Amino acid sequence: MKAADMFNLARRVALVTGASSGLGRQFARALADNGAAVALVARRLDRLEAFKAELEKSGAKVAAIEADVTDRDAMIAAFDAAEKALGTVTILVNNAGIAHGGRAVELTPEDWRRMMSTNLDAVFYWAQEAARRMLAAGKQGSIVNIASVLGLMVAKGGASYATAKAGVVQLTKALAVELSFKGIRVNAIAPGWFVTEMNDDYLNGDKGAAIKREIPMGRFGNPGDLDGALLLLASDAGAYITGATIVADGGQVIQIKG
Repeated sequence: MKAADMFNLARRVALVTGASSGLGRQFARALADNGAAVALVARRLDRLEAFKAELEKSGAKVAAIEADVTDRDAMIAAFDAAEKALGTVTILVNNAGIAHGGRAVELTPEDWRRMMSTNLDAVFYWAQEAARRMLAAGKQGSIVNIASVLGLMVAKGGASYATAKAGVVQLTKALAVELSFKGIRVNAIAPGWFVTEMNDDYLNGDKGAAIKREIPMGRFGNPGDLDGALLLLASDAGAYITGATIVADGGQVIQIKG
């Protein structure tokens, strides 16, 4: 089979959470550029509508859906809206997330719960709902959870974030064990440092320069650096891959420091 056929997502329906900016926006673009109809989900509907219009100019079929991933009712409504506009979702990209800095002894219960609710609980509930609907429709599909290298290693000030992302890695394996024999593959991507709206000030300061020196490739991730991993896991090119976490970090986690 030719590569163009293996990675072709025509007649697939994808849903991307956190699609209004950052990595989510790039994920949605990559899926649309390779033939998928895409449901864009985020809290900022104005941004989604503008992005939808942009993608439609290139011929993509797109739906813009406002939802907070921590709201279960909004989640159900988002899947309903995606199905009505595009059909059954067969590719889910669980991308929405938040970041929080702060030493563990200073974390409040509210800080901890907010992190877990967005970065771990929502990943499970959206994956669960996507799987339920695929099974009910008799369709096979792919769930791609966005973890982080901080789910594989830790740094000071990141206890809640690292714990949530490590949970995403383990959740990915657990879901893969249960769903793969039914034709639903579940995998994860663990990105390293990418400059986005969420961390722009942090990475463009002195701390960012120090982090960059610890990356063997000597740079942060660029837009599109995760497209290959995403398309592999979402398409038939990754038909025998499940329960895996693909690390894309410029080599940061492979070296011993000090």
